[in-house]
Amino acid sequence: MKDRIEGIVVEMVAELNQELEYEWLENPSSGTVLYSGGDGIDSLSLVWLVVEVETRINDEFSASVSLANEKAMSMKRSPYRSVGAVAEFIETQLREGS
Repeated sequence: MKDRIEGIVVEMVAELNQELEYEWLENPSSGTVLYSGGDGIDSLSLVWLVVEVETRINDEFSASVSLANEKAMSMKRSPYRSVGAVAEFIETQLREGS
């Protein structure tokens, strides 16, 4: 399941980068930084990514996930810091059924 989730996140990051054209996002992988302090994409791009990933996960798994919820906002380590972190956060939500 995690590979499928990560594949969706990678695909959406690649799609986002068609607009952004950031060199460091050309070949996204699990370790690709997304949103981390001064590094990564801007907040508007993050919002786009969150919405698109949520939609694709819903379509792919017939399950609703929320990437911008209270749990995500209160975590010590941001679930938005990398592609792998987003995938892990989604997988946890799917396994918990939330």
